[in-house]
Amino acid sequence: MNIQISHESPADAAKIHQLTEQAFLNAPHTDHTEQFIVDALRRAGMLTISLVAKADGEIIGHVAISPVTLSNGATHWYGLGPISVLPEFQGQGVGSRLMNHSLAALELMAASGCVVLGDPSFYCRFGFKVVDGLTLPGVPAEYFQALSFKGTFPHGEVSYHEAFSAQG
Repeated sequence: MNIQISHESPADAAKIHQLTEQAFLNAPHTDHTEQFIVDALRRAGMLTISLVAKADGEIIGHVAISPVTLSNGATHWYGLGPISVLPEFQGQGVGSRLMNHSLAALELMAASGCVVLGDPSFYCRFGFKVVDGLTLPGVPAEYFQALSFKGTFPHGEVSYHEAFSAQG
């Protein structure tokens, strides 16, 4: 399968909404608001990186990256997610391609690091790990992970943009 990764265009927003909804439709541990989160991040101008994966010209995957705030004042940290792949393309490397491209883009921006809330067995393949002292309140510690591009990790509580509370 030939997959192209590119930045989203304004014309992609509706398709990204649809694919995100479909990607999480049968996923465990979700309240099924991911598509609304992406829409709210876009409206707020907080999609630092928004990449789409296309096969045969059709969007089959998407990843969103937005700034996060750390209670200790550390800067240039970002949150990865949601990352979405249409169910029929899951398990075929699309998510990994989106991950690699988005992390490379963060490094080019001189980001300090990235955090993610999700399946540790997936994200550890990209260097994410649980960091003692770096927390996201209200979630099990083993599902909140970080990747540092500078070699050091901050301590404190992480806050995502208010768009992450979008419900529709």
